[in-house]
Amino acid sequence: MSRSQLLNNESLKEIALSLTRRDADLARIHSHFGSPPLWQRRTGFATLVHIILEQQVSLLSARSMLNRLKGLVVPFTPDRFCQLGEMYLREHGVTRQKASYIIHLASLMETKKLNLAALSRMSDDEARSALMEVKGIGSWSADVYLLMAMRRPDIWPAGDLALAIAIRDLKGLRQIPPPKVLEELAESWRPHRAVAARMLWHFYLERKAATRNTNKTAKTATSKS
Repeated sequence: MSRSQLLNNESLKEIALSLTRRDADLARIHSHFGSPPLWQRRTGFATLVHIILEQQVSLLSARSMLNRLKGLVVPFTPDRFCQLGEMYLREHGVTRQKASYIIHLASLMETKKLNLAALSRMSDDEARSALMEVKGIGSWSADVYLLMAMRRPDIWPAGDLALAIAIRDLKGLRQIPPPKVLEELAESWRPHRAVAARMLWHFYLERKAATRNTNKTAKTATSKS
């Protein structure tokens, strides 16, 4: 995939606006909250470690653990992780499973069995398959890397819970839709599903922040009464 096809701040805004002309729900998000952030991450080993740490925990918790590791593992390279080993990570708060995943990733990169630079020459499906050969990197983790780090325009992480909640709330559904339904709903947004995903994440986070502020105000008012 050529660099001209990758999302940037300018193309993200243009595509988000074009999606509002095709989808009334996305138009409502854009009208209330504007264009979403790019939420770009750097390509490379550190970002994959970060994504592994994010699995099944809060973003804040994952970021805290990543920062702790960056202070402990210097330089933050596959070679250094292989030297320190799995037990070292576990001793400093990484779960047994995630420590195993991170060391496996580091080993593959250290032995050149995983070449992240080569992903740019692959199709979305090929790149996803290559990443999913790494123990601990499933479809969600692979999609997040392709969407945020590689900035591919048509990645759709159907297994993402925040996306599912956003679509439930946006469309007034009774239940959180499963991944298969999310895949079907996203078909109309091709070839820009990664932009639609960012718009939905934007909606989810803004509503979450508004609820948090409302609860804080209510608590303050109650304490003063």
